[in-house]
Amino acid sequence: MNMAVIWPLIIFLVVIFVVGVYASRHVQSSSSFIQEYFLGSRELGGFILAMTMAATYGSASSFLSGPGAAYNYGLAWVLLAMSQVATGYFVLMILGKKFAIMSRKYNAITLVDFLFARYKNQFVVVLAALSIIIFLFSAMAAQWIGGARLVESLTGLSYTTALIIFAASVMVYVIIGGFRAVAITDMVQGLIMVAGTIILFVAALKAGGGMEKIMTTLGTENPNLLSPYGNDRSLTPLYISSFWILVGVGVVGLPQVAVRAMSYKNAKAMHRALIIGTIVVGVIMLGMHLIGVMARAIVPGITIGDKVMPELAMTIMPDWLAGIVLAAPMAAIMSTVDSLLLLVSSAVVKDLYLHFINKKAEEKKVKRLSFIVTAVIGIVVFIVALQPPDLIIWLNLFSFGGLEAVFIWPVILGLYWKRANGAGAVASMVIGMFSYIIFHSFYPNVLGMHTVVFPILLSLLSFIAVTLISSRHGMKRA
Repeated sequence: MNMAVIWPLIIFLVVIFVVGVYASRHVQSSSSFIQEYFLGSRELGGFILAMTMAATYGSASSFLSGPGAAYNYGLAWVLLAMSQVATGYFVLMILGKKFAIMSRKYNAITLVDFLFARYKNQFVVVLAALSIIIFLFSAMAAQWIGGARLVESLTGLSYTTALIIFAASVMVYVIIGGFRAVAITDMVQGLIMVAGTIILFVAALKAGGGMEKIMTTLGTENPNLLSPYGNDRSLTPLYISSFWILVGVGVVGLPQVAVRAMSYKNAKAMHRALIIGTIVVGVIMLGMHLIGVMARAIVPGITIGDKVMPELAMTIMPDWLAGIVLAAPMAAIMSTVDSLLLLVSSAVVKDLYLHFINKKAEEKKVKRLSFIVTAVIGIVVFIVALQPPDLIIWLNLFSFGGLEAVFIWPVILGLYWKRANGAGAVASMVIGMFSYIIFHSFYPNVLGMHTVVFPILLSLLSFIAVTLISSRHGMKRA
């Protein structure tokens, strides 16, 4: 066990724990536990908003599996990954002020609150909450696995022991601190992610003898590594273009990202977050995926994609600096896990329990239930993560596609189409969910496009058709 590498991570975890304790004071003193615990009392400034969006989106996929995929596919994966740069911009521009105004008007704490207030349909609540629970479980499992593999690589501990350490660290500060703890730690983690990316990029450039030498080495090994089509030429222009729907425009439909658009305090904060968030995501996505490609020339022969970044850092850097740099992927993973954990907890407590079982539950009971549910979800995900796949990026992308197919049109059309109604929203969510699962299981990459394209298209068509038919039917009855 290399303590020089481990000490920076221990210090990082202590700082995160202190933030959780600090945020727990707000939870205890807040006049509204639900507003504070699940939304931070809507008080996020521009810088924290930008960093929490970037940190929530920049996950284990961005820092472990993404670079691992770039290691295998070459520069084509960098091109594919760069579609994510505009993520924060898309979310805040499309949802923007209107989403924040309407969520305040409806007093919506969660995305499901907003959907129910807009459509007045109980089925929307059930479908939305179940979709969050089902699809985010796979996303959380991916992050849990990524965190455990990182700890495993650094410490030499067994995968199971590493998983226990990681899961316990996250659950402590999320359970006691809620959304404010998540947002503040996301800010700290976002700064670490940017710094770690820049330091590792410079170190890799130096270790490889400069970019020209690295690219020459890769070209000699396989010229396709330098092409826009991947090492085996499987990444066609149509596939890459369709992938941009998944990790670009479609991100508007991700509840864990959309809920951030409810939490800022004023328009100035939103405008500042647009600029800062786009720059931060750009630096992280370009830097980390390019490093993944460079690693193939510097440390060849790595077989497990998720271990590319830890092995590169520990090979080319002094131990203490590797420890500091590897706090970046740890930060990315923890910042995503905490958001997802809180989101699934809110789906169970706020959207199902308070909505259907006990609408007048005392705040003390809600508080206790929130803590218990968050802990139970964490334990269940821990059990699921005990059997990890080889590359966690596919778990993460499955979750992304499912959530986008379910939520993108009920959210966007709910904001901008006055005629949108509950029947249309339900049809869109059902068709989106089941068509995505069917396409993903039996007909992936139809016509060479990413699986998410057809479910999103089908959910849009079903939304419009059912809305028009049901509204016409309602007019006739009237």
